[in-house]
Amino acid sequence: MSDAPSQITEPARTGSSEFDRDTAVRTRESGVHEALLSPGWAIGKALNGGYLLAVLGRALRQALPHPDPFTITAHYLTATVAGPATIRTSVARSGRTVSTASAGLFQTDDRGREIERIRVLATYGDLGALRDDVRTSAKPPAMPPREQCFRATDHPDGDAAVPEMGRRLDLRLDPDTCGWALGAPSMRGEIRAWLELADGRAPDPLSLLMAVDALPPTGFDLGLTGWVPTVELTAHVRARPAPGPLRVAITTRNLAGGYLEEDAEVWDSADRLVAQSRQLARA
Repeated sequence: MSDAPSQITEPARTGSSEFDRDTAVRTRESGVHEALLSPGWAIGKALNGGYLLAVLGRALRQALPHPDPFTITAHYLTATVAGPATIRTSVARSGRTVSTASAGLFQTDDRGREIERIRVLATYGDLGALRDDVRTSAKPPAMPPREQCFRATDHPDGDAAVPEMGRRLDLRLDPDTCGWALGAPSMRGEIRAWLELADGRAPDPLSLLMAVDALPPTGFDLGLTGWVPTVELTAHVRARPAPGPLRVAITTRNLAGGYLEEDAEVWDSADRLVAQSRQLARA
């Protein structure tokens, strides 16, 4: 693990960070939004599903009267690549406390055909208006301090092993859950990590949509290699996160028929469970 000291820099403010620029959408007309998807959030040639969910989440925020995603379900139809995209939103219901809408992300292929890449259904509300009453049996994941965890660049292959998206994140993997990187997966199907945006931007509900899909897939801890594409992902945002690093724990219990489920929990610096997700992925 590297002992090099971190550079002290001014954290990026919400709205000025790379994440905000790369998830920006422009409303062309009612229900039609334009985005320029960045190659900086790629895993191989395809863009990360959590990043794309945040882009769609931003478009839905513009289409709905409520600011925060409560629940959003995405079906990934084809691999999305960097470049222009069109997002079409349709409001199903606009209520007093919650609103619901669907959205589709489209790109034009090299033959000029429009291809739908992702379709989502989401319900939005105001997380700041929720009651503080919490009754839970959930507990934050037990993890070593950040300085005792492994950065992506600690991989034996160095920078060559870091995907583009990994350069946008300050990701610190729990040593107990990253034996797969050294060819020794635990076969427990568990990965845990500390997570921040590399430029220090504080987390918010939109970045939580990215966070639930930001870690290496649990399939790696079951001995799988290569791409593990998401088929369907449902995220629940439970609270606006406090500033500071997040702790993310992902698990899978069942790999069968070439598919696995992956459950994620995201905890903020105040020890609150701020997001949960489940996805089905193809092994």
